Amino acid sequence: MKPIPVAFHIGPLEVHTYGIGLAITFWFAYRYFERRLRNNAYPWQWFTGVFLWIVVASIAGARLLHVVANWSTYSAHPSQILAIWQGGLSSFGGLLFGIPVGVILARRRCPELPSIRALDIVSPVLMAAWGVGRLLGPQLMVAGGGRQTTAWWGLRYAGQAGKRVPVPLIQAFDSFIIFAILLLIEHYIRNRPVGFVVAATAALWGLGRFFEENVFLRQNDHVGSWLVQGAGLGLFAVGLITMVVLWRRPRPEPAAERDPDHSDNLNETPPLAADSPVEV
Repeated sequence: MKPIPVAFHIGPLEVHTYGIGLAITFWFAYRYFERRLRNNAYPWQWFTGVFLWIVVASIAGARLLHVVANWSTYSAHPSQILAIWQGGLSSFGGLLFGIPVGVILARRRCPELPSIRALDIVSPVLMAAWGVGRLLGPQLMVAGGGRQTTAWWGLRYAGQAGKRVPVPLIQAFDSFIIFAILLLIEHYIRNRPVGFVVAATAALWGLGRFFEENVFLRQNDHVGSWLVQGAGLGLFAVGLITMVVLWRRPRPEPAAERDPDHSDNLNETPPLAADSPVEV
């Protein structure tokens, strides 16, 4: 299989497929989070003005951490530091900058939305968008593959010799699995504590990142691999411990189910007794 073109021309303009993939990913995340806000009965109009700042912070943080982790390479070629169209964005850097900016602005623009509740709502969005981003980002960039392989499922990537482990596809698959697990948690664990979904996301994603880096990306020229592995294990531990602590805390009993065959269900007003006083 030949590499997917990483750029094409529209007249004199060169368009990078990597950038198009990122744009589609951010649009998807915007629309999906907006929908989840509405479904959870929270205002959503405020998010339009906040979203641009989250995008800028995420890209800046992702690029900064990638450059820092690979400084030996970029110090010799400083002109490449801002060349994000060639790839090179750190997942942890994007989260490290994007999430705090989003939380701070959300508290200002929508004070009725608690920060932990907002993180619970956005967690499935992040995982779904991460999967889409892996498919439309690194999969379409220069040197997007992992280690060289002779397996039949290996793919060819621009700028890399031979067939490579399709790491972006593996990461996308992991992200969609985590996304499905989060939806199952939301659907079946109705009496879960606030913050449980984001804690589960941290644990699952951290474990997935460690596994991906340790199995598929570990190679001599991948300078930041051990940093990602350590961060992944740390995130897994923090998320798992938080899940246990939250679950052990006392929680209110779930509301009684609505019984349509009885007049005393929770959604109806009980009739007044004949001698009950009525205030006017």
